[in-house]
Amino acid sequence: MIGRKCQQGIKARPLILVAEDVPRNLEIVCNILRKEDYRIAAASNGRQVLEMIPLLQPDLILMDVMMPELDGFEVCAQIKQNKATRDIPIIFLTAKTETTDIVNGFDIGAVDYVTKPFNGTELLSRVKTHLELKFSRETLADLLATRDKFFSIIAHDLRDPLQFLILAADTLYNQYDTVDEEKKKDYIRRFFNCSTQISQLLENLLEWSMSQRGIIKYRPEKLNISQLVHENIELIKERAQKKNISISSYIGDEITAFADKNMINVVIRNLITNGVKFSYPGGEVKIDGIMNDTCVEISVTDSGIGMSAEDAAQLFRVDRNRSGIGTDNEKGSGLGLILCRDFVERNNGMIDVTSEPEKGTCFRFVLPRYK
Repeated sequence: MIGRKCQQGIKARPLILVAEDVPRNLEIVCNILRKEDYRIAAASNGRQVLEMIPLLQPDLILMDVMMPELDGFEVCAQIKQNKATRDIPIIFLTAKTETTDIVNGFDIGAVDYVTKPFNGTELLSRVKTHLELKFSRETLADLLATRDKFFSIIAHDLRDPLQFLILAADTLYNQYDTVDEEKKKDYIRRFFNCSTQISQLLENLLEWSMSQRGIIKYRPEKLNISQLVHENIELIKERAQKKNISISSYIGDEITAFADKNMINVVIRNLITNGVKFSYPGGEVKIDGIMNDTCVEISVTDSGIGMSAEDAAQLFRVDRNRSGIGTDNEKGSGLGLILCRDFVERNNGMIDVTSEPEKGTCFRFVLPRYK
């Protein structure tokens, strides 16, 4: 796992898929793109393009109009009809300069075209422009989703536990003598859960707000990951013991990363807390780490309720993420995992998750190794 992630690159460069059936033209385009150090993938016909897109998820497509099997117009139309791929910008490579062909390309969703023979400066300029536009749109979409997420948290995730605390406190105050002992104990347990939920939520909201406003400064240093993990285990241990869940670290002292301590503390704390939340009583949350010449990979694994692949794919998306209910009816906003992604990426790392219903979940994040 760690080898694959390090090969992918930390904060990967933009990936451009070039679709061209003439080898000499393909070579020319790729040589031009290499001047800007883009990652490049190549396809020689339209069907290959459609097969490669789900696997590669390119940032931009440079596509010849005249290709075997499916021409560029047909491929573009299919890409734009698919919700998962329609936002990928497509620039046509064409020897045609007739107005009708150019208009047809724009009508089906292309953003631009470049005529053959290629002018390297022009091609790079158009590629750069449309990559910047794509990333700007994604940033704007994230900002809007962030705003909606914030209002959702305020409207729902804080309101629900606060309403319970108010109603339950009112019941105990006015009807204390008529409430049986078991009910009182249940109220106290739920008081603890709600108070913990509110405390975690406010802490994450504060961190998230500072991150969004750029107040949190990135200050990388040598981090002993084992020490950070054990400090966070101590903070979470009492909560885990209430559910009879053990937390075990198998990280050696030699595992060192180059990252911001405060940010990675937030990541580790949220992932361990998440593991405790979704583990069944008697379960275990395990933290492990491995290191190679360039990267450190940390994993946090539980054997809890797990989730489907579809749900796992949404966990780090601020516009779709919704946290599930823990095994002791713990609720959450899902904001902690959004923070994890944000902080890991700000430390030139990457994070992902694998899970299976009723078999548990494993979060892995990669950071640069301290050298």
